[in-house]
Amino acid sequence: MANLKLSHIYKVYDNGHKAVNDFSIDIADREFIVFVGPSGCGKSTTLRMIAGLETITAGDLFIGDTLVNDMEPKDRDIAMVFQSYALYPHMTVYENMAFGLRNRKMPEPEIKERVLKAAKMLDIEEYLERKPKEMSGGQRQRVALGRALVRDPKVFLLDEPLSNLDAKLRAAMRTEITALHKSLKTTFIYVTHDQVEAMTMGTRIVVMKLGYVQQIDTPMNLYNEPYNKFVAGFIGTPQMNFFDVTLKRDGASVFVNFGNGDSVSVPYEKVSKIHSRYLDGQTPVTFGIRPEHITLAKDGDGLKFIVTNVERLGNETIVYGKLGDSLGEFTMKDEGNNIIVKVVDRDDIEVGDVVYAMPNPNKVHFFDAETEVTLMSKIPPYNTVEAKVSGNAMELLYSRVAMPPVFRTAVGGAERFELSIPPQAIVPGSDFCLKVGRIENVDDQRLAYLEYGDSYLFALVGDDVREGDDYAFSILNEKVNLSVDGAEVLQAVEDDVSVTGRFSKTEARENGERVMHFFYHVGNYAVEAAPEQGYKINSIDGDACYKNTYRYAVNRQCIRTVAPGEDGLDAKVLALLDYGNVTFARVEADSQEFLLRVEPNFRAEQVRVAWNSEDISVYSTAIDMKIC
Repeated sequence: MANLKLSHIYKVYDNGHKAVNDFSIDIADREFIVFVGPSGCGKSTTLRMIAGLETITAGDLFIGDTLVNDMEPKDRDIAMVFQSYALYPHMTVYENMAFGLRNRKMPEPEIKERVLKAAKMLDIEEYLERKPKEMSGGQRQRVALGRALVRDPKVFLLDEPLSNLDAKLRAAMRTEITALHKSLKTTFIYVTHDQVEAMTMGTRIVVMKLGYVQQIDTPMNLYNEPYNKFVAGFIGTPQMNFFDVTLKRDGASVFVNFGNGDSVSVPYEKVSKIHSRYLDGQTPVTFGIRPEHITLAKDGDGLKFIVTNVERLGNETIVYGKLGDSLGEFTMKDEGNNIIVKVVDRDDIEVGDVVYAMPNPNKVHFFDAETEVTLMSKIPPYNTVEAKVSGNAMELLYSRVAMPPVFRTAVGGAERFELSIPPQAIVPGSDFCLKVGRIENVDDQRLAYLEYGDSYLFALVGDDVREGDDYAFSILNEKVNLSVDGAEVLQAVEDDVSVTGRFSKTEARENGERVMHFFYHVGNYAVEAAPEQGYKINSIDGDACYKNTYRYAVNRQCIRTVAPGEDGLDAKVLALLDYGNVTFARVEADSQEFLLRVEPNFRAEQVRVAWNSEDISVYSTAIDMKIC
């Protein structure tokens, strides 16, 4: 049995098409992982890279503790089940299942034992002397599973194995494959475009679109907490309803205003993680609600719509409609006015009825109209706080604290400005104090709702903080963005320094052997790369790597100053940036500027900096791709 690790996996074809982009996941032993998404999203390509049937352009693939990028498929100890079954038509079922074992020169008694054991497990013992053409699609699929099963692999890969079966047989085979996984207690990776298969089989699901991972999560988290509009619409049947709306807060309520004039309200507490700038009644927002989370009434409040179709499915009814009370001109195009409602035990709804839909306020979703990313993240990306200049200080969060010189320079002569503060930048300290309204456990972290007027400031806190506490804290000033009148005037300091440079190699004879040495260059500074990294860059870009320009991302905390004469990069100090809690020097080296963390008493005009090769991540500048 084995765990898998895919780290920054890319697949780029010779024509420049990027089929898989920066795919990373840790798969635990015995997990059932499902890759799901529309055709062409890269899910089967990723599976084939795991199998070794497609080369990996960049990134690392580990099975267990072994790097297998260049390992032959037969040596990876995996088994793959294909969509087409891939059975030999001239062989019997027994011969098909035994074929791979015979190629591995396994003794015939052991082959027989394995085949009979697998056949019994899959209930195909009576078909062992038949040929594939004499069997149904479901039986052939069991043979394909059996051929993989007899190998006793560390990992099972299944590429849309049920797509050729009818709906009833697919449902039965889903159950059988899930039971097989539990029985074998090994790792399964399953590819499908059917979200029902994904939701019913996977312990975790990877949702993909156009080569990019959209979200990796458990089935119910994908359903209840989709990261973006695509995931929300892809998961769930029928799909989620989406409407263009604006949001207006009025005390403890937020009104969702639709284009046709209708409005519904939700409690502010439910949507308190939505940034206040979306609650002004003017900013376009996408509202999402699942069909099963809407109730219907013949009269009353809610969204008025006219019923255009009714599907009665026995235990439930699907009602289709169009907002408003008239059909208007027929069009196939969904202009954001169509609505779908799933109800139970309702047989009184007919085509042409005008009814009212009321969304469940505890099941609403909101997405940014442009980025389509959820506005209700588990951990809000940032808090926005208004601040006022007061002499050499600034007033915010009911406190008056020293104003960092870099803030003073950024805001210029403005008297008021805004700080965008990530929850991670709020740390224990003594500058501010707010009451903890409540605490929510989010992915092994504790998110505190700090009461701030009629809204909240969100912070990540330790286990010692309790609801009702007065929480004393400070802000990591270098982690915040500043804006004046809506225009950003200062950006947060990133964790990495990015510089561009070249790559080279030298050849030497050492102990009578030919040895290659590889180097990262920035200006006149060269750092020797680890051999495996050098060979990796060369294998990806070929000899062109010695002509290309690369982006080197260096962890800022790993950059050190060195004495003159030591290996390093000479840099000219352009300015000092005093953030109060930390100081940076803005330096120029090789015509590139970056920030260097320094001591508060730093006064040098020139500095020499250095870093180690293990602190560097290498990115292609020709294609946006992490190489190593």
